[in-house]
Amino acid sequence: MKIPEYFEFYSPVKILSGVNALDNLPGEIKFLKTSKPLLITDKGVIKAGIFKHVEEVLREHNIDFIVFDNVPPDSDLNVVKQIAKIYTENNRDIIVAVGGGSVIDTAKGVNILISLQIEDLKEVMGANVIREPLRPLIVIPTTAGTGSEATCVAVIKDRERDIKMLFVSQHLIPNVAILDVKMTATLPPFLTAATAMDALTHSIEAYISLQKNPVSDVFAWLSIKIISENLLKVLDNPKDSKGRLALANASLFAGIAFSNSMVGLVHSLGHSAGAVWNIHHGVTMNIFLPWVLEYNFDKISDELAELLLPFAGEEEYLSTPKLERGQKFIQKIRELQRVLEEKTGLPSRLGAAGARREDFQRVVELTLSDGSLSFNVKDAGEKEILEILEKSY
Repeated sequence: MKIPEYFEFYSPVKILSGVNALDNLPGEIKFLKTSKPLLITDKGVIKAGIFKHVEEVLREHNIDFIVFDNVPPDSDLNVVKQIAKIYTENNRDIIVAVGGGSVIDTAKGVNILISLQIEDLKEVMGANVIREPLRPLIVIPTTAGTGSEATCVAVIKDRERDIKMLFVSQHLIPNVAILDVKMTATLPPFLTAATAMDALTHSIEAYISLQKNPVSDVFAWLSIKIISENLLKVLDNPKDSKGRLALANASLFAGIAFSNSMVGLVHSLGHSAGAVWNIHHGVTMNIFLPWVLEYNFDKISDELAELLLPFAGEEEYLSTPKLERGQKFIQKIRELQRVLEEKTGLPSRLGAAGARREDFQRVVELTLSDGSLSFNVKDAGEKEILEILEKSY
């Protein structure tokens, strides 16, 4: 392992993980010197019957809370403004996000508006524009993929301009992340697979990024190992609570890793494809991952060879000749894709996910302007991106 001449690592989020971790929510609210939470969630979480666990623990401690439960599948700029108004009008003093990536990113967007007392998120879009602390935020993830409960990143969709707005700041990292097995227990197979591939992509891109460092590598490595050991077991036995909790932790570790090392071309393509075709982010990660690894291969073969060990296990690693380990890693990714498609219907091609070739140029334009592209190990222009889109189709 090469130690960079200089690197930074920052992860202040307090992690509560385990069976009944949710019971600590009232105490964490009080520890942050707050008492009136606004709970942000979506209809899917309500319908799944898991939001009641949060409500019950708050009622047991007589905590005055209100709920916004209409977050769309993609975090939306107008919804963020609507929730910020509710927060202010009801004199709330802390946000609790209960949901997946869209809910968590929406909560982060709301926190930006209320903390900085601005009316338009466009004022602080981009990297490190937000330079002051935000108000308290607690996150309770209900998927095991985005890692947003531990990241310095938020993505908000501007539907009028048909783009996904990226925000990057250390101040976006939540104060507390609560991982309770109850909150992911009902996640259906398709979303279990899609969100796990999101987390896996976070970890892999973190490990090969231009900004990688030894500490982020540790979190990425551990996340990859945990996903490899638990994903298929959970799909075969959805009631495997230990496996569910393991995947939730893997997602968080991946979030910590890429929050420090950043991601690359897979995410640039994923952000753009999601904005144009409304494809689930985890699906785009699953589709683009092997193609981008092949595109970057001449720059990352050593790193991919190293990742074969946590991903495929010691026996596969040792039985593969050293110079073939990088390609073997990509082969194992494709094998996992095929299994996931058979088990859950998770598409591995853009065409199967609802993409249209006539939109390729728009996707290329958005990809070229996406901030994650600057952290990719290899430059990619219009020609190269179009080739990846064609291969992925």
